[in-house]
Amino acid sequence: MKKIFIISLALLAGAALQAKVTLPSFFSDNMVLQQESRVAVWGVTDRDHKVTVSPSWTKSRFTAEPSEGGKWFLRIPTPKAGGPYSITFSDGSEKTTISNVLIGEVWFCSGQSNMEMPMLGFRSQPVEGSTEVILAAKASRPIRMCTIKRKASAVPLTTTEGSWEENTPEAVSKTSAVAYFFAMRVQDILDVPVGLLISDWGGTPIEAWMDRETIENGFASEFDISYLDSGILPDIPSKKPCTLWNGQVAPLAPFTFKGMLWYQGEDNRKRAEQYSRLQPAYVAMMRSRFQNPDAPFYFVQIAPYKYSNPDKFSSGYFYEMQEKTLSLIPNSGMAATVDIGELGTIHPCKKKQVGDRLALLALTKTYGMKGIEAESPSYKSVSFENGKAVVSLNVDSRGLSPIGQNLTGFELAGEDRVFHPAAARVDSRRNGIVTVSSPDVPNPVAVRYCWRNWGVGTLYNCYGIPALPFRTDDWE
Repeated sequence: MKKIFIISLALLAGAALQAKVTLPSFFSDNMVLQQESRVAVWGVTDRDHKVTVSPSWTKSRFTAEPSEGGKWFLRIPTPKAGGPYSITFSDGSEKTTISNVLIGEVWFCSGQSNMEMPMLGFRSQPVEGSTEVILAAKASRPIRMCTIKRKASAVPLTTTEGSWEENTPEAVSKTSAVAYFFAMRVQDILDVPVGLLISDWGGTPIEAWMDRETIENGFASEFDISYLDSGILPDIPSKKPCTLWNGQVAPLAPFTFKGMLWYQGEDNRKRAEQYSRLQPAYVAMMRSRFQNPDAPFYFVQIAPYKYSNPDKFSSGYFYEMQEKTLSLIPNSGMAATVDIGELGTIHPCKKKQVGDRLALLALTKTYGMKGIEAESPSYKSVSFENGKAVVSLNVDSRGLSPIGQNLTGFELAGEDRVFHPAAARVDSRRNGIVTVSSPDVPNPVAVRYCWRNWGVGTLYNCYGIPALPFRTDDWE
């Protein structure tokens, strides 16, 4: 009789465990939810039990009917920024509660190693100013981070690893420096909580972050994805199409966020034309999969670096294709890095400038702040007069800077198509004009700016935003 009683208790305990609401790992204590939205929440429970979601910011209760396998999904309204709150999930017999939840602005951050690079840096590759930032981190500051664990997969997964952390020195030291500097600036200016949902992996191409449907529908002849049918990962799976979407992004969809930050491209640098088609397709896929059709997309220009030869032009062609995607992706912006690369490392230390420039794009274009021009000056036109190139750039009424100084990164070529270093200056009398000349090119027909793999741009608008690289020719 005693034995039967113990077995019965065990069965009841097992049933209770089965009935308990299970949430994805990224629905955890300390999380941030997007303010004034209908945010997606989901999980798994016993299929015979309705799930009730009870947020502490409202007296309303929200219910979901589990589908096959006990999966449930619903959307709940969130208030203006604030907190902390709690959310209780119940199936009628068991409750799961997450606590210390903030409501604010949530950004999804992804890409390869320059997005991955943590505040503490990589070995022998530090992040400038990181010590002060790490030491100053306080849990009371409403910035929270959730970094998804690396996982490549041949099939889309439904679960992943990653939970939210408070703003402590230890947590900040492990967080993407670019993403964190972005969060610091946005949180400081808007004075609301900021959440960073981060999924990245160094040395990965954009196609690894795209789903099978997008590759099949637009790039089937360009990529071999036959391994997806076998379910067996190839060698170096993070380099292959769809594997990181499957393992690190699919489980997150359709988490509700404000917008996306993207720092990737070095791995696709030698396939510039293809990238100009891949990046718009990636953004369209993300907006569709996350049910967020107007989500802003702000990305980072790859930084100057020596690569195999600092004097070659492969980066220039890639810069051009990155800029091209701005006109192909609605509600997008690019943070230029032409002035903050490093010859000896592909991971520049000046991550604060990158994060700040992304934040300026978000603050002006997404949050509507006025008085600052956050977008880079860009090439408009050129004329050739008296042995000089007169270059006109798109810039606001305050014009280009600096005046009265020689600019670096400009080159001129004549009919022989050989480029030579050139002297360049901002024309202080005409808005948006740079004059370029070289004694080696008495009759120029083409001008380039920061078009080689390595160089340092010194042309800015009057808010410290660098001009984009450009060329006036179409030579191969």
